[in-house]
Amino acid sequence: MSCYMYWDKIKSIAHSLNKYENYSLSQMPLEDIIPILDSVEEIAHDKVIDFDSAKHILDDKKMREALQVIRKFYVYLGTRLETDMAQKIISSSNPWKTLKSFHFYERYLGLLKNENQLVKFTPEEKVVFIGGGPLPLTLILLNQLYKTRGISIEIIPEVARLSREVLKKLGLESHIEVVEGDENSLKNREYKVIMVAALAEPKERVFANLWEMVDTRTPVIYRTYTGMRAILYSPVTERATRGFHKEVMILPTGKVNNTSVLIRKVV
Repeated sequence: MSCYMYWDKIKSIAHSLNKYENYSLSQMPLEDIIPILDSVEEIAHDKVIDFDSAKHILDDKKMREALQVIRKFYVYLGTRLETDMAQKIISSSNPWKTLKSFHFYERYLGLLKNENQLVKFTPEEKVVFIGGGPLPLTLILLNQLYKTRGISIEIIPEVARLSREVLKKLGLESHIEVVEGDENSLKNREYKVIMVAALAEPKERVFANLWEMVDTRTPVIYRTYTGMRAILYSPVTERATRGFHKEVMILPTGKVNNTSVLIRKVV
C-alpha cells in the first residue's frame, strides 16, 4: 500500500484544525472534539504502513506544518481531557467509577501491562513518574494493580495542587506523593524505578539531569511515539538519551499510543 495514502488526509485534518484557535477549541464540548482525535488516531493506528514508510511521510518537509498543527492539538486535547476528568473526580460521589470513564483508561491498562514486562512492579518498588499532570493515572493504576507506591513530579503548581486533590478523593494520598518541581526534585529521594512521561519536556534536559542522579542499575522507562503514531507527538531522539543504553523496547498494540523503552545509565 502506498505510503502516501494518508498524505491528503493529514493535510486536511491540519487545515480544519487551523480554523480553530485554542480559545475556540476550549469553548467546544469534548464530545465535539473527540471525533477530530478519532480521525487523527485512525492514521496513527494504521497497521499496514511500515516504519520506513511512516518515516518517509513524517520527515517530509511539506508535512512539517501539518504535523505541528496536529501535535499541538493532541497535546491540548490530552491536557484538557485530564483536567476535565480530575475536576469530575473531585466533585464525584463515586470517584473510582468516574475515573474508569476516562477516555484513555483502558489504554493505560494496556500500556502498563506492556511496561510490567520491562520492570516487574511490586509493593516493594517505589516509582517516580516525571510529568504526572493533573491526573497521575499511571501511578494510580500501578498502585491498584501492583500495590506500587509512587511519586508524581509536576512542575506547574496549580496542576500539582489539582493532582493532590484527585489523590485525596481516591484515598491514595498516603500511597502517592505529588512533588512540585522538575526532575531535579528527585535528589535525596528514595525510589526504585523512574518513568518519564511522553510529553515531559525538554527531553534533553530531563535525561541529562537524570544521568547525573541515577546509578547504572536504576531502570528508567520512557514513553515515546514510533511509526505512524509519531503523527501525534515528536519521538524521543537518540541525542536526547545519550549516556543511556537502550535495553528493551515494547511497541504498542491496539489503541495504545506509546512505545515503552527501558534504558540504563552507562559510564
